[in-house]
Amino acid sequence: MKKGKIKLLIIGFLALIIYLAGCSSKSDKEVVEKEKSQTDSEVSLENVPEKFKDAKDVKIKVIRKIGGDDHTKQFLAGAKEEGEAMGLKVDVYSADGDSQKFHNEINKALEEGYDGFIISHGDDPETIESVKKLVEKGKSVVTFDSNVELEKIDGVTLTSQNDEVLATFAIEQLIEDYDGQANIAYLWVDGFPPMVRRNAVYTEKLQKNPGIKEIERFGVASADTSGETKAAVAEMLKKHPKGELDAIFATWDAFAIGAVEAIKEAGRDEVKIYGIDVSNSDLQLMKENGSPWKYTAAVDPKLIGALNMRLVAKKIAGEETPKTYNLEAYLIAQDELQVSKKNVTMDNLGEVLPGWGLSTELEEDWMKALKMKNK
Repeated sequence: MKKGKIKLLIIGFLALIIYLAGCSSKSDKEVVEKEKSQTDSEVSLENVPEKFKDAKDVKIKVIRKIGGDDHTKQFLAGAKEEGEAMGLKVDVYSADGDSQKFHNEINKALEEGYDGFIISHGDDPETIESVKKLVEKGKSVVTFDSNVELEKIDGVTLTSQNDEVLATFAIEQLIEDYDGQANIAYLWVDGFPPMVRRNAVYTEKLQKNPGIKEIERFGVASADTSGETKAAVAEMLKKHPKGELDAIFATWDAFAIGAVEAIKEAGRDEVKIYGIDVSNSDLQLMKENGSPWKYTAAVDPKLIGALNMRLVAKKIAGEETPKTYNLEAYLIAQDELQVSKKNVTMDNLGEVLPGWGLSTELEEDWMKALKMKNK
């Protein structure tokens, strides 16, 4: 066969392949669109509250006082993703620890037509007045780790991580590991509702276990909590040579991060850390070989955001909601993390810790319908 004819056959064959591929691609796209259309038409909104029939008209504002940490990022992401999955308009804001910015944002958002608010870490008395203004304007409000006096305001729900359980998990593990005999440093800061609750448990446990002796304590909430904690723990380690300090109880992961760095730099890995709260960077620190961070008690911050969103949606729908709501806590062990060959993150921690990050609590059937509709 002549070269010209062979060339024409090859060109024709390639053109046929391209044509068939295009038809197949078009066909696949049409199938997907058809299936989506069928799914949308099959989702019944009959039992969806009237306010949510056109979910995109519902606006939620999430305002958090503290920021700049992984916990805040995860919390805000969880709230936003849950709300948007239902088709709601969700805006988030972090004041990065600035009280003035925090309250200014609440006042500003009050005039911007939001239906519901999630207020996080509003620990000061001014938060009570700010929330009262929201309620008086008919807004639905859920608060997280905020001033306990907010419970007295009608219609407001206070949520928390169940700090008593978190503190109990961590301190009891420390007591067990040291058979009730240890010299410890206590990293804690006063003035925050969750810290007050954690401290109450700590105080009670030490009274019942006199062999656990607090020989040092430090605590500051600042723009560089971890850095200042690192410096303070470094001084503690100089003050107490090997044999004089056994463990550190850190009531916030920002404290634990600073303590880990100080212990590593001082070569004092005999001092172990028992903490509260968790993030991606925390998991990496705990998983490292030779890390002093043995345990941390925590609630998935992303799930906290999601559950707070479900609560505020229920309020907007006119459904009954509790005055207070505590989220389930877990104890994360370093040994469990190190067994995993994967890089353990907040997203896949459930593979190591069954149940982590999963909850159908407060998720009503009408919410599921909205999520199906907005897929």
